[in-house]
Amino acid sequence: MIKNGLHQMSTPGTDAGTQPGATACSPEKRRSIRVWCDGCYDMVHYGHSNQLRQAKAMGDYLIVGVHTDGEISKHKGPPVFTQAERYKMVRAIKWVDEIVEGAPYVTTLETLDKYNCDFCVHGDDITLTVDGKDTYEEVKMSGRYRECKRTQGVSTTDLVGRMLLMTKAHHSNMGHSDYQQHTDNFGKGPKGHSPWTGVSQFLQTSQKIIQFASGQEPQPGDTIIYVAGAFDLFHIGHVDFLEAVSKLSDKPYVIVGLHFDQEVNRYKGKNYPIMNVHERTLSVLACRYVSEVVIGAPYAVTRELLEHFKVDHVCHGKTEVHSDKDGSDPYAEPRRRGILHTVDSMNSLTTDDIVQRIIKNRLLFEARNQKKEAKEIAVIQAMKRREEAKERSKAVL
Repeated sequence: MIKNGLHQMSTPGTDAGTQPGATACSPEKRRSIRVWCDGCYDMVHYGHSNQLRQAKAMGDYLIVGVHTDGEISKHKGPPVFTQAERYKMVRAIKWVDEIVEGAPYVTTLETLDKYNCDFCVHGDDITLTVDGKDTYEEVKMSGRYRECKRTQGVSTTDLVGRMLLMTKAHHSNMGHSDYQQHTDNFGKGPKGHSPWTGVSQFLQTSQKIIQFASGQEPQPGDTIIYVAGAFDLFHIGHVDFLEAVSKLSDKPYVIVGLHFDQEVNRYKGKNYPIMNVHERTLSVLACRYVSEVVIGAPYAVTRELLEHFKVDHVCHGKTEVHSDKDGSDPYAEPRRRGILHTVDSMNSLTTDDIVQRIIKNRLLFEARNQKKEAKEIAVIQAMKRREEAKERSKAVL
């Protein structure tokens, strides 16, 4: 059980999950610090959320610029999700205060000044334009650039590779030769490997969960709402559903039950889940409509669960299957109590639909990632040559 909460945030200037420094000023005594982030935010995952969490911890108000489909196609290749879908996904991340639709691909001082931002934050990788230039060069030169740590073990490259690898153990068998072949296709260009595009294994820690979870308890007058499922590849369909659920009450406290990997594979089959339960936990915790997460929730909503969490309502989606393979009803108990509700989010997108998008455009995504990595390798080699030149100059002196 991981408590989340909608409103509790980390103290500005500190990393989430740490104690504020003794010299920190109260909000009433200092000017608000406005932080800028921007990106494609395609196939939004917990790596994106972690970047925004770290950025928010550096200030008070976080503005996120999201690029258009046209800009992404020009500089990187076709996105998986449309710009409308990506805008909504970023808005749903609980550390985001405001988004700017159609933000320019190259971050300039003009953009920071337009939105009254003190500085911008990006991960410790590099983002390049179509002609290989650093998109943050101008703000770096002016001293209005900060870096945060990139989340190891997750990337769009990795997730695409998992979707194309039809095995039940892809997220726990990354050393397998079949998996390696897929990662080579998506994360390795013809001239070498970039540390910024590729695959590394995600290792869950208790500290990471603490950083994502806010720990807010239900308050008097809150309506306890329970939902359950896989929430695999956390996407806009999930966001629309959880937003609709949260609107059932003026004071919602939404608990999400996440099924273990083996359970998800039992009822979904194929190579599901794409993300393991630890990754799915972080993805759901990052959503502003979620208050608490139960890791390894039972498939059937039991009397014990309802009484333990004092659940007022249980919700499921309009298109959700309501019977197990053996014909049993997982919602029998809340149905008997009269607290089961069908929520129509007006969005029928499923994880299967996303997988089909990837499979349909596989060659385009392979080409996109190889092109991206080729540009990154060229930058790395140029940086290496500059360092070698500096060393030779020092030796001469």
